[in-house]
Amino acid sequence: MPTPSHRAGEPVRAGIPEHGRVPRYYAVKSRLLGLIEELGEGATLPSERELAERFEVSRVTFRQAVSELVLEGRLVRRQGAGTFVAPPKLVQPLALVSYTEGMRSQGVEPSRYLVTGEHVAADDRLAADLGIAPGDPALHIERVLLADSERIGLESTYLSARRFPDLLSVFDPATSLYAYLTGVVGIVLAHAEERVETVLATPREALLIGTNPAVPMLLLHRVTRDDAGVPVERVRSLYRGDRFSFITQLNL
Repeated sequence: MPTPSHRAGEPVRAGIPEHGRVPRYYAVKSRLLGLIEELGEGATLPSERELAERFEVSRVTFRQAVSELVLEGRLVRRQGAGTFVAPPKLVQPLALVSYTEGMRSQGVEPSRYLVTGEHVAADDRLAADLGIAPGDPALHIERVLLADSERIGLESTYLSARRFPDLLSVFDPATSLYAYLTGVVGIVLAHAEERVETVLATPREALLIGTNPAVPMLLLHRVTRDDAGVPVERVRSLYRGDRFSFITQLNL
């Protein structure tokens, strides 16, 4: 099977080493990427039988290649309709901007719905992150994140209950928390530490987000501080790896 030509932004030689010894499904996957590029967003993939014959592989091998591309967010399966070229991934800046700002900058309408709004006692780690004493009350706001009505993430935010005593009763969880903190409370967000890693969703998380538990997730941990260096929030955000990516600016 011939190696696809190199495309900028993709793995060199389609990820196939010079000796050419790779699983056949991976070579099929590389050729499918070229086909996806030709077809364009929303296009229907030709039938499994047709493509397996074109690539001269078994249908089992072909299915494995397609399954990986579905997990990576390059293809999407629709029950009873077929397999389609997926839309580009959403991009969120790794910066002190809200989810709302990040989505609207791409022409996408963000929304959220509340799963949990509660008071919890801060354990040692949460207390250290929020600058409060262990056992002090903290607020926990858990929300499903949507983009154009599609569920793409799950966010848990923790704040000091003593600093924001009325937040759960006055804040609309369908709106931007950053807009509330800066526009209503008058907080100046100045600094954040953020860590990104890959995980698999728990069964509960997968159910809330509406995703396959096998789909890799992008997990962000953030502690945000105000202009006086006082912690404002600790956030745990889980995003679908097949629909989301992150971008940041690096300067010397």
